[in-house]
Amino acid sequence: MKLEGIHHITAITGDAQKNVDFYAGVLGLRLVKKTVNQDDPTVYHLFFADENGDAGSDLTFFEYPGAPPGRTGDGMIWGIRWRLGNPDALDFWAERLKEHGTETELTDGVLRFTDPEGLGHALKVVDTSDEPLVANHPEIPEDLALQGFDGAIACSSNSEASRPLLEEALGFQPLPGEAGQSGWECRGDSRGGLWGYSEPPPERGLQGAGSVHHIAWASQIEDHEAWRERVIQAGARPTPVIDRFYFRSIYFREPSGVLFEIATLGPGFTVDEPLESLGEKLSLPPDYEHLREQVEPVLRPITNPRVAA
Repeated sequence: MKLEGIHHITAITGDAQKNVDFYAGVLGLRLVKKTVNQDDPTVYHLFFADENGDAGSDLTFFEYPGAPPGRTGDGMIWGIRWRLGNPDALDFWAERLKEHGTETELTDGVLRFTDPEGLGHALKVVDTSDEPLVANHPEIPEDLALQGFDGAIACSSNSEASRPLLEEALGFQPLPGEAGQSGWECRGDSRGGLWGYSEPPPERGLQGAGSVHHIAWASQIEDHEAWRERVIQAGARPTPVIDRFYFRSIYFREPSGVLFEIATLGPGFTVDEPLESLGEKLSLPPDYEHLREQVEPVLRPITNPRVAA
């Protein structure tokens, strides 16, 4: 039983339109699902991914309009790294981001930048046998496009406390880390992703716009209940299995304080929309469809640059 790397990463935005403009317009991801936060259906839940909406490329956002900026602290993810497949892609992205008003920094083959709300990103050319997860964009050649997640990093004042859960329960494999960092790989039969910790800043973290809410790891559907039992045996306290319609989920805090989710690989985003028109309309899971007349008027309309084009 293995986890198949990162399933998705969920963050917070204060402005859905600016969020879509950046992630679909500038970074070239596909908006594959426009739905609501199932724990607070008065706000958007936006999903960006590759052309097919695959796990491993899926960055999602809860929109809380006008939310104040977040601040990274102990027990919070501060950086997301994406894979590139072509060395020429680093220059391409440095120039493209600059043209759209985003400053970048290239260090040791890694291009770093933040989104308009301060969420940290990095791009790196990675040699891997994993399938490249690419979205189509008229301004971004396929061989230079983002290819899915490479990994994520959080702040921890005691990363050693997380080691037993990561290695013994979840099957993460330790990797040599840089000074002041601890690192692991979560790899299954088809895909892998990296996970690490660095020392936290002195200030207390705050959830807000530009901060990460949680990270999800991918499970085969038939293994999902067994992962929950394994997490319990390791001393964590997972939620019951929650049916999110597009996948099933359990949530728990790992010892460093980061909110982990284990989400199933399926049913997927095409259960209620055809692949060719994913994300173009507001989708509500069946249990929330009766709320449509209440929630649609309070959700600000979004213009998807892909659909407009």
